[in-house]
Amino acid sequence: MAKARITDDAGREAVERALATVADRETEATAVRYLLQVLADGAPGNSVEVRVPPFGAVQCIEGPGHTRGTPPNVVETDALTWLAIATGGTAWDHALEHGRIAASGSRADLSAYLPLLWDGADTPEASGTIEA
Repeated sequence: MAKARITDDAGREAVERALATVADRETEATAVRYLLQVLADGAPGNSVEVRVPPFGAVQCIEGPGHTRGTPPNVVETDALTWLAIATGGTAWDHALEHGRIAASGSRADLSAYLPLLWDGADTPEASGTIEA
């Protein structure tokens, strides 16, 4: 059974609310899942697993995939960092340098895919940067 997709309207609203205020858990979860969905749609494949616990994970980027166990290319971060790097509030390299992202494997560099273009709009304005 396929996962339910988050509509662009609901996803955009959740991201905007999460960036503008301290969001409640449900809004933050929807924003994270929506931006993971956008990443997977824009970079289809299964060579990299992007994890944002406890809210979600996706496989993306073309290349050799995996079927069992821990994948060879994994990116993991927290929700606030994901929202920041996905929307352009913080650069991938900055978050990685400051230990906000754990990335392993030769394909685990998402800098070419970020920030995301979501809902067909230009790169969204983010509310600032995360602190190291």
